[in-house]
Amino acid sequence: MKQIASVTVTSTPFNYTQLIDTADFELLADEPVSSGGQNAGPAPYDYLLASLGSCTAITLRMYAEKKGWNLGELHITLNLAKDSEGNTFIERQLHSNAPLTDEQWTQLLAVAAKTPVTKTLLQGAKISTARNAATRS
Repeated sequence: MKQIASVTVTSTPFNYTQLIDTADFELLADEPVSSGGQNAGPAPYDYLLASLGSCTAITLRMYAEKKGWNLGELHITLNLAKDSEGNTFIERQLHSNAPLTDEQWTQLLAVAAKTPVTKTLLQGAKISTARNAATRS
């Protein structure tokens, strides 16, 4: 199995604020004040959408470069919603200020549907949780 990413999340003394260490970056995650957090950073679902959006943007940029297309400034807007049964829906809208043809958009939309993070979300992921042996009570 090939490891793709690794993150360590550590709680802070500030209610729901979490310190995220990944690669060479430190990030914060939190909940909004309305949910009891400090609003010190994006909420977990914001990071999920940011991951999907950035993966989409990077993949489309790589694809356009290979095709010799100018994407101009690419904007990706994402929204996550849940229905009354708990089903999750993500809406992703793409916009570019470059004059792209309908055929180019058709190809870009097809590529967006196959980005690595898109495929992971659509296929789901097996998640295992265990207590670390070094953890002390």
